[in-house]
Amino acid sequence: MDDQINCPQCNSENAYNDGSLWNCPDCGHEWNPDTPAAATDVEAGQGVRDANGNPLADGDSVTVIKDLKVKGSSLVVKGGTKVKNIRLVDGADGHNIACKIDGIGAMNLKSEFVKKA
Repeated sequence: MDDQINCPQCNSENAYNDGSLWNCPDCGHEWNPDTPAAATDVEAGQGVRDANGNPLADGDSVTVIKDLKVKGSSLVVKGGTKVKNIRLVDGADGHNIACKIDGIGAMNLKSEFVKKA
């Protein structure tokens, strides 16, 4: 078979074509080889999305949608605060955005409390 493709997730050779998609019986992964990998990750829910469901990327600007108390201090990040140049991280407790906020400093945010600016 010249058109055989290995599974991009587990690298299994048992993948098979089912119409326009490829399927892996070993890990259950399903993909379209014509779609870029980054777009597939966001569609599969693996990418970071804002409160409105828009995909986020490193360097984006976001706006905080509600007042957020800063843990361990009396500071509050007010709703409507614009945050520039975010970094996506695999943080603890669902905090998946690392950023610097004017007047507060470096901190992590959850993507469910921001919207893309």
